[in-house]
Amino acid sequence: MKNSVQNWHIPLSQGHLDFKATRDELAGMALAQEDVPLIIQLVENPRFDLPGIDIFNGATSLDTHDHIHILLGRGLLPADEAFVIGFTMGSTNRVTTTEEKIYSFFAKYLYPKHYRFDDETLEVFRDAVRLGYVSDCTRLDQVDYTALYGLTIEEARAKIGIETDLLQAYYRIEKKRYPENFAARRL
Repeated sequence: MKNSVQNWHIPLSQGHLDFKATRDELAGMALAQEDVPLIIQLVENPRFDLPGIDIFNGATSLDTHDHIHILLGRGLLPADEAFVIGFTMGSTNRVTTTEEKIYSFFAKYLYPKHYRFDDETLEVFRDAVRLGYVSDCTRLDQVDYTALYGLTIEEARAKIGIETDLLQAYYRIEKKRYPENFAARRL
């Protein structure tokens, strides 16, 4: 395990690691909710949804989002963020094409510069939405992740139905498509 945001990544092959210990390591370097720009919180955090209206399906708290990074075997780089958000949205099986396009617009044009998705990152996001949709896992935005503490990452994935073979197949494709992208190369 690495200890910088740039290098932090727990690959799928490290499923033997303790889920909570890995989460604790990530928590030591993750942003606090109040450090996330407001526009991103408005779009991605369910705390800002209007009563009875999900603007974007799969919206999660930062804590939940960080747990998902671990389970999907993704780091903290833009392509990793795009994948985690897309897969989470797709796992709801409720994302419309319009919703995907609106989120893409926000991520490409309205997010602060450091957080924006470029065209390649948007492709990863779109792929992840579809992959989450075809996955047979539990909706990732509705899992009680603390109930998975005491399990290995692999056991936690199995408990909520994350298919590592599906992820591995896509990660091989992502690696070939984007050979210059550091996040893709380390998958």
